[in-house]
Amino acid sequence: MTLRASNAEHLHCLNIDASKAGLHRAMPLADARAICPALSTRPADPPREAAALEALRRWAGRYGPHAARDGADGLVVDITGVPHLFGGEQDLLDDLAARLERAGIGSVAAIAETRGGAWALARHGGGLIPEGALAERLGPLPVSALRLDHALAEGLARLGLHRIADLAAVPRAPLARRFDPELLRRLDQALGTQPEPVAAGPEPPHFGVRMTLPDPIGLTADVMAALDRLLDRLCDKLGTAQAGARKVRLELQRVDRSTAVVEVGLARPMRDPGRIAALFRKGVDEIDSGFGIDGLRLSAVLTEPLAPEQIGEARVRQEDELSDLISRLGNRLGFDSVRRFLPASSRIPERSFLVVAAAYAPATPFPMQRRPLRPVTIFPPEPLSGVSGSPPARFGWRRMRFTTLRGAGPERIAPEWWFDDPAWRSGVRDYWRIETREGPRLWLFCTPQSGDWYAQGVFL
Repeated sequence: MTLRASNAEHLHCLNIDASKAGLHRAMPLADARAICPALSTRPADPPREAAALEALRRWAGRYGPHAARDGADGLVVDITGVPHLFGGEQDLLDDLAARLERAGIGSVAAIAETRGGAWALARHGGGLIPEGALAERLGPLPVSALRLDHALAEGLARLGLHRIADLAAVPRAPLARRFDPELLRRLDQALGTQPEPVAAGPEPPHFGVRMTLPDPIGLTADVMAALDRLLDRLCDKLGTAQAGARKVRLELQRVDRSTAVVEVGLARPMRDPGRIAALFRKGVDEIDSGFGIDGLRLSAVLTEPLAPEQIGEARVRQEDELSDLISRLGNRLGFDSVRRFLPASSRIPERSFLVVAAAYAPATPFPMQRRPLRPVTIFPPEPLSGVSGSPPARFGWRRMRFTTLRGAGPERIAPEWWFDDPAWRSGVRDYWRIETREGPRLWLFCTPQSGDWYAQGVFL
């Protein structure tokens, strides 16, 4: 796979055949094709790789209580006190390799007394370093196995220090004066002189609860009753973390081991059990319980921060009612199909608003500020016929004749020069608010350059 860096494609990872052909990681793709014209590549996907490595990190917790990321392509696990549970260190390595192979994942693993020693051996063949044999086993390895940057490793090579054993035999004082202190620190960590614990980061919060039933159930009322109990527990977890759910998934385990899933989205972060339960009723009604349901699992698969709110505040109640409506419509029609208007910073009527998905828009879309009066309905300009006067005293529109009672205007709007809109190439427009004898209150404009009149909106 290739990855773009510094405005050029480089090799990101290789298989065994590519490595045997003389290719290596970070090599420019052009050089690699010159060496191996039949090279087959595809773009790398770092986010998916990181997600896969994180999943492996959680799985590796079966071999030790502390598992952490080790660079961009490795994992490290502190197995202190664990190997005897697998029959020994070699048996633990064999179990790890066998499980990863069954999953279709190639791996190289190593066990050593130090984290640096395990890192070096894992990237140079793997295996097991017995206790007390660190210096002997690491000595033949290149100095790059000490996790040094490329420039530092090259500087050591120019002095004839190619192996870790060569470096360990040199007095420390000259090395400290000539090279970065990182060199001696990495050497001490690899040989065990300086401790380097495995610092596993905190686990991300998991918002999920489950329930196992002594007897199968199948009625909607029974499922909803169990769901209510699960929602109380889930919302308590969300409240402790000051988070709200945006998407909640209910998994129903049938007696025959098949699973039915009901998933609902929420228009805004929420942790109110009663309001969330109401959204599940339609989906639960449609579930085929088969021979019965004996297990339920409820999880908040998408969450957002949600600070505590004052219960009973009128503004909060109004927002809740609107978000409940958007949630019900969104779960039926799709959240992208429920849309609302937002203001845009433009004087052009057609560009003075945005149409966005209601679930992802601010709760109060239009700020309270003075704006020119605009019609409720705006449509593309439609030409008028039989216009007499300015503003028109009589005119025709949509096959109807109108007589003007009152008119207000003009409001001149100039086209935005940074946009090339064909509809505004005629120049400025003079807008009028016209009240007609026949009833409609129209928004008309004329273009002074041509003298033509058009209708573009209707007031209430």
